[in-house]
Amino acid sequence: MLHGIIFDVDGVLDFQGRVYPGAIDTVETLRRLGFILRFLTNSTLHSRQSRAARLLAAGFHVFAEEVITASYATARYLQQRNPRSCWIMLEGDGLDEFSAFRQDTENPEYVVVGDNRSKFDFDHLNHALRLLLKGARLVGMNPDLVDNSTGAPELNVGSWVRLLEAASGVQAVYVGKPQPFVFELALTDMGSNKDQVVMVGDRVQGDVRGAQALGIRSVLVKTGEFRVGDLDAGIEPDFVLDSIADLVGLLTTNTEFAGSRLLHCSETWEMGRER
Repeated sequence: MLHGIIFDVDGVLDFQGRVYPGAIDTVETLRRLGFILRFLTNSTLHSRQSRAARLLAAGFHVFAEEVITASYATARYLQQRNPRSCWIMLEGDGLDEFSAFRQDTENPEYVVVGDNRSKFDFDHLNHALRLLLKGARLVGMNPDLVDNSTGAPELNVGSWVRLLEAASGVQAVYVGKPQPFVFELALTDMGSNKDQVVMVGDRVQGDVRGAQALGIRSVLVKTGEFRVGDLDAGIEPDFVLDSIADLVGLLTTNTEFAGSRLLHCSETWEMGRER
C-alpha cells in the first residue's frame, strides 16, 4: 500500500528560481492525506537545513529532516565507513554536513568531491590527482555532468570527478541519484519498503532510472530538465504527468495506487474540499 512520496526538488517543485503552479498545494495536500514525504536533491552546495529554508521561503511546508541533499547523503555514506580523514572538496552550506569528519588535505583516506566551484583550479585538481595516485579513495557526491538549474549550463560534480578518474585511474564511488545508496537512504529514513513509495522526478536518467533500479515506482513530470527525446532512451516511467499539479489526482484515483487506506484518504480529502 502506498504511503510515501519521494520528490525531486529542482525541476519538479521549482526551477531556476520559480515555483511551479500547484506545487505548494500538492505537497500540502499529500501531507494532509498522511503521506510520508521526502525531498531528494542532487545539490551538494546545500545542507538539509539550508535547502529546507529555501523551500520554506518559497512557501512550502517542509522540515529539514525531510530533505536529503547529495552532501547529506555523502556524509551518511562516509559515516558508515568511519574514515580516518577526508578532504572535502566543496563550497557552500553543504560543508556543514561534514563537520564530524577530520579534514586532511595532505594525507586523506578519501578525496570527496562536491561542487567546489572557484576552487576547481589547476592547483587544487593537481593536488587531488597526486593524493589519488598515492592511494586515496575517490568519492563523487553526484554523477551529474551538467546542471541547468541556474538558467545556463554549468559543469556539475560528475564532470570534475570523471576528470580525476581518467587522470588517476582510480574508480570513484558516486552517491547521489541515480545511485542506489541515496534511494536506499530515503527508504530507510522513511521506514518504508520499495513497494510503499513512489519517486516523482523530471529526469529520466537520474530520477526514473535510479528508482527503477531498486524496484520503486516512478512518476515523470514533464517540467524542469525534461526533454521530449528523454522518453526515447529506453527507460519508461510508470506514469507521466504534464504538471506536478496532476499528482494528487493520479495517486488518489489510479487503481495501481488506490489501496484501502488511500481510498479512505481520498474520500476524506474530497469531503474536506466540499466543506
